[in-house]
Amino acid sequence: MTTPPAPRHDARPSRRRGRPAVVAAALAAALLGTLGNVSAVPARAAGQPAAADCPPALAEKATCYTGQDADGAFYTMAVPHRWNGSLVVHAHGGPDLGDASDPARSTEDLERWAVMVDQGYAWAASSYRRGGYGARMAAADTENVRRLFTERFGRPEHTYLHGQSWGGNVAAKVAETYGRRPGAYDGVLLTNGVLGGGSRGYDYRVDLRVVYQYYCHNHPRPTESQYPLWQGLRPGSTMTTAGLRARLEECTGYASDPADRTALQQRNLDDILAVTGIPERTLESHLRFATFTFRDIVTNRLGGRNPWSNRGVRYSGSHDDKALNAGVERFSADPTARRDLSYDSDLTGKVSLPVLTLHAIDDPTAFVEHEAAYRATLRGAGRERNLVQTFTREHEHSSLSDSEYAGSLAALDSWVRTGHRPSPRSIAASCAAFDTRYAEGCFYDPGFRPAPYAARVRPRPGGLAWPAMTAAQERAWSRIEGVGIAP
Repeated sequence: MTTPPAPRHDARPSRRRGRPAVVAAALAAALLGTLGNVSAVPARAAGQPAAADCPPALAEKATCYTGQDADGAFYTMAVPHRWNGSLVVHAHGGPDLGDASDPARSTEDLERWAVMVDQGYAWAASSYRRGGYGARMAAADTENVRRLFTERFGRPEHTYLHGQSWGGNVAAKVAETYGRRPGAYDGVLLTNGVLGGGSRGYDYRVDLRVVYQYYCHNHPRPTESQYPLWQGLRPGSTMTTAGLRARLEECTGYASDPADRTALQQRNLDDILAVTGIPERTLESHLRFATFTFRDIVTNRLGGRNPWSNRGVRYSGSHDDKALNAGVERFSADPTARRDLSYDSDLTGKVSLPVLTLHAIDDPTAFVEHEAAYRATLRGAGRERNLVQTFTREHEHSSLSDSEYAGSLAALDSWVRTGHRPSPRSIAASCAAFDTRYAEGCFYDPGFRPAPYAARVRPRPGGLAWPAMTAAQERAWSRIEGVGIAP
């Protein structure tokens, strides 16, 4: 069977002191004794990082390394020739699907975010030990690559977390789980992050799965083996992405010119989009997630138990809401499955580090309302002062302007070094200086504030309070044998 990855769903000209990576590493190692070690637990390494080719954009600017840790996770590191002494630890998005770690994934992300190395930061990223869902697993692998970097190159002056898309969820989990250890991390940059957590962050895809089936009746077809829609796809199915795409086209004509759609196709498409709020241009990718990734979560990670619910949800916006609500499939979550998904990926908001977020207002994959959920989560934990959020008038999910990435990282670095909390307006104003180098544009809207998460995603009963998992719940659940999702 073929299954796709989920959608990757991804300064002033430097005046820093330039110094070779080897010198900077030696200095950091010398300081290690006076500044304190980052962890008493050694990194899990299968071998030393080996020199490797850098992406073309960094070929003349950095030395790159690859390796595989003791848990099977491939990783990539890069040290600029003019290293500023600080490190960015990156958490990739997805989750990609597959049984094993993808050796190419962290290298691809280094190429995508080469701007950070160009700005003088070292880089380290894990491809995670396996594909499939598991935020705590990914967080542990991300922490491990930081330790591997420190053991090889010495302790950086400052260490920053970066995560985009699902990697934003992972990086936020790293900050909560490992960020309280003195010297481990100094700040966090989350870009286009999936910050609503697992137990609520995919409810709009749950809604898509049931609303699609109500109108289309072809996933599964009446002549095929039936299964509850919360499974995403029945175990053992041989459906491919091409097969799913064909069914979506059959029902809605989404890939056809509007003039070539039948009246029924157009009405089906209009109703699905209006009820779910999902943009037409990412309808297919969201349905893929609600099919293949849901199967991974339910079948592979939760032992067939259902973490999803749509009881009490009233769907609206269609040409006949009464018929839709009477006919759509309904189900309730298994409490233990919902607990395990929540424990794995929900956020408590108890982060003690400066956190800066950057999010495209028109992100079609991780809706900007995820940022409202994250602010409410930190507010509920009494940590809102640690958060600064910025928003741009961009329309993509997997990448944003390099000028904005460079400016965001510089703003976070300044916040950490000086203790002066930046404002969205000051970050927007500083972007122009970086754009003289990268020329990709600055699209900030300093006055924008996202609507509450419930304004975009229909809440389930009891689903309006944040955080979705409190720190007290996390502590209590952690004492339950086998809780969560296995690595």
